[in-house]
Amino acid sequence: MGEIDDAIERADREAFTRQPPKTLRARINFLMKQLRTTKAVAQEIGVSQRSVERYRKGERKHPPQAIAERIDAAVRQRWQPQVRKRRQQQAARTGGITVETRARFGYTAPIGTTDDGRFRRLTVHLSPAYAQRLFDARNTGAGDQQMRAIIAEGFKDVYFQDGGARATGLSDVTLNDIDYLDLDY
Repeated sequence: MGEIDDAIERADREAFTRQPPKTLRARINFLMKQLRTTKAVAQEIGVSQRSVERYRKGERKHPPQAIAERIDAAVRQRWQPQVRKRRQQQAARTGGITVETRARFGYTAPIGTTDDGRFRRLTVHLSPAYAQRLFDARNTGAGDQQMRAIIAEGFKDVYFQDGGARATGLSDVTLNDIDYLDLDY
């Protein structure tokens, strides 16, 4: 997963109306409801079917850290999909998306102006159109670079050009060397 994907996942987790199951047994049972078979659960988390059966019965309560993390990730990925979907639709229709980042921004500017990239810490609210483009790109399997380009274009329009009121000669903005990136919608 890329930085943008991780940020979207974190924002989705904030939307949970109920917390995911806490115990190992409850998490495995949840995955069983979702995936239907012990074989499918075993493949998802990278263990044997017998291990899944042991976790499910409570015979084994403490898996290795790496497996526990995979179980947690599998549960969170499938937890409350309707809540996530509804929140993303709201952001894409009316709410927009807020991006907070510290990254190196570079851009192409007219001769005589500075186009040196530099680190900036920005919090910018992007319109619903950018949220829709970002979610569409993610849902079609776009890479991190493509999603960065969408966010950079939004920053260009909203922050650098102020909706066309300034820096009209600015043609390209790039988002590089991301220190951190957080999304809220």
